[in-house]
Amino acid sequence: MSTTMTRMTYREACKQAIRDALRADSRCFVMGEDVGKYGGCYAVTKGLLEEFGPARIVDTPLAEVGFVGAGVGAALAGLRPIVEIMTCNFSLLALDQIMNNAATIPHMSGGQFAVPLVIRMATGAGRQLAAQHSHSLEGWFAHIPGLKVLVPATVEDARHMLAAALADPNPVLIFEHIVLYNTEGELDPAVSAVDIEHARVRRPGRDVSLVTYGNSLPKCLAAAQQLAGEGIEAEVIDLRVLRPLDTATVIESLTRTHRCVIVDEGWKSGSISAEIAARLAEDALYELDAPVRRVCAREVPVPYAEHMEMASLPQVPDIVAAARSLVKAG
Repeated sequence: MSTTMTRMTYREACKQAIRDALRADSRCFVMGEDVGKYGGCYAVTKGLLEEFGPARIVDTPLAEVGFVGAGVGAALAGLRPIVEIMTCNFSLLALDQIMNNAATIPHMSGGQFAVPLVIRMATGAGRQLAAQHSHSLEGWFAHIPGLKVLVPATVEDARHMLAAALADPNPVLIFEHIVLYNTEGELDPAVSAVDIEHARVRRPGRDVSLVTYGNSLPKCLAAAQQLAGEGIEAEVIDLRVLRPLDTATVIESLTRTHRCVIVDEGWKSGSISAEIAARLAEDALYELDAPVRRVCAREVPVPYAEHMEMASLPQVPDIVAAARSLVKAG
């Protein structure tokens, strides 16, 4: 068997995952705004309309509450819909369908009905799309029981998480960071599946744990490389899944490093970083040799101007400074 690594973009990995799903299961279809003729706002579904036809690549009106609701109904009826929401900001227009229907019907029916719905959406900032297209709201959805929340940060996860999500009987939300679409990575042909339950250690270390997800992962890896030049070995944890949150992997890392920096592109107040910090205080307080530090987005709507947008987001120097301060404090 060939072991040659395949190099592709994150965008292409997402497309190949969708193509495989459509080929594997006739119940599977894609719907959302501009997914067909236009090829998707971020070109993820480009070419799929020609390949699979309008019955399986469905362009919808600009009405999130309507087409997400249709996706819930289709899932209840036994189909396997992949619903694309152009940006996570617009998911708020469908919050009733996601929270009050998709997440609750399996529970309110006593398990009589499943909602095997997958919702993909772009998240995050960094491309000057202004406040209504640039926020990171995955932490909000991670608050809701009944949902599974995935945040693929690597090409491998972008390629393989969708299949696992479609196999789940309950609704799964996949947040794809807009800056990652153009990034490239290598795929190991020996890997054909990934789990959607656990975090991953992306770089081992002994001095401080950098806990993150999404587009903050490459920033944390760059920060760890810079810190290594100063003799500080940072361990980088890619959460990958925000609900259910893999607290055990984070605590295992903390037992090795005894210091923790959480990097989250969401706002600090009420964020997933706050949840992780609280869990560490509850379950691993005596493993900490220094206070938990958080590097998050500034608490403002994401600005349009490039220099202000960059200033509002976690950046490598911020992560390096936070990690350095903990190691010196310890």
